[in-house]
Amino acid sequence: MAGTPRVRFKGFTDVWEHCKVGEYYDFKNGLNKGKSFFGSGTPIVNFTDVFHNRGLYASDLLGRVTLSPDEISNYEVRQGDIFFTRTSEIIEEIGYPSVMLDAPKSTVFSGFVLRGRANNTDPLTNLFKQYVFFTAAFRLEMIKKSSMTTRALTSGTAIKQMEFFFPRDKDEQDRIGAFFSNLDHLIALHQRKCDEIIELKKYMLQKMFPQNDKKNPEIRFARFIDDWEQRKLGEVFEEYSEKNHPELPPLTIIQGGGTILREKSDRNLQYNKSSLPGYKMVQKDDFIVHLRSFEGGLEKANSDGVISPAYHTFHGADTDSRFYYPFFRSKHFIDILLKPHVYGIRDGKSIDIDGMKTIIIPVPSYEEQKKIGEYIENLDYLITLHQRKCDALKGVKKFMLQNMFPQKG
Repeated sequence: MAGTPRVRFKGFTDVWEHCKVGEYYDFKNGLNKGKSFFGSGTPIVNFTDVFHNRGLYASDLLGRVTLSPDEISNYEVRQGDIFFTRTSEIIEEIGYPSVMLDAPKSTVFSGFVLRGRANNTDPLTNLFKQYVFFTAAFRLEMIKKSSMTTRALTSGTAIKQMEFFFPRDKDEQDRIGAFFSNLDHLIALHQRKCDEIIELKKYMLQKMFPQNDKKNPEIRFARFIDDWEQRKLGEVFEEYSEKNHPELPPLTIIQGGGTILREKSDRNLQYNKSSLPGYKMVQKDDFIVHLRSFEGGLEKANSDGVISPAYHTFHGADTDSRFYYPFFRSKHFIDILLKPHVYGIRDGKSIDIDGMKTIIIPVPSYEEQKKIGEYIENLDYLITLHQRKCDALKGVKKFMLQNMFPQKG
């Protein structure tokens, strides 16, 4: 039935109201001031706040501006005001909504945003208002009604003509708003955990590898006290070239991601199966490098397979690839150790393989390599776990935004 969402909390059966935004809300352009006005003084709601915060709070306000009492009065923000981004460099960011949840006295809003305020009694609760303008249909209509020249632009007049649905029962509004608020909390929780572990990994990689020509790292696992050896890369990893393995699957190399089966790659790379015997075999956990270097570093094979003969493959006896992969992808290796062996300009850069083999690399005992490799692998597992949970929750949110709000037509 039109005006009724597909998914609904029990006990709510009334048809939702279908209306234009302008029936309930009036809009005002924000305050335009030059950079010289910004500094200490009155807090101001700006574009960054709106785009990065669904619900605005006083602590989120990044800008401050010095204003007269009349200007403060004309542009003052109230709790429950809706803000839409008025202008942006990209069309997808135009009309991005946010709601002021906590408005301290004398907060004003900038010319980058449009303020929507109820022209009578507000029909929407703040909880519900944070999500009703995030439905895919509303966002699509917003983009269609916006103009794009050197910058994307929308107006209060355009937004007032846009349509949306809402239930008259404010208990239902708050139930819906609370549901999405809890989802956002879980998404933020997993994203924060993911970011924290990424930072921990970055810190530990700096501390678990020797820095500034030192023989040993700052942080080590218990019982490991021997100095790390320093040997040439070509002594630790042996280059090999073995072909005639058409039974193995062709692989695609992903910068920073190792290898995947070519059939699962979105690059749609074409190849002739008759040429596979000329491809090089690579074994799981061995390293791969291309003469042409766009990003630098070495990649690791995630499975057995065959790769283009343009790549070089390296195997290290008694080495743990989990230990060496982050080292070969590190800024220190790429920008300092490998750089003298990269020649050419821009996209024409190439690696001198023989020169690369002379790079001095750290060589701890195999047991210490495994211990460090296991630790890094566990961190990567936790990062992936939280990112997957975050992505899954985002998928749930997207689905529910499509089904807990009525669709036109």
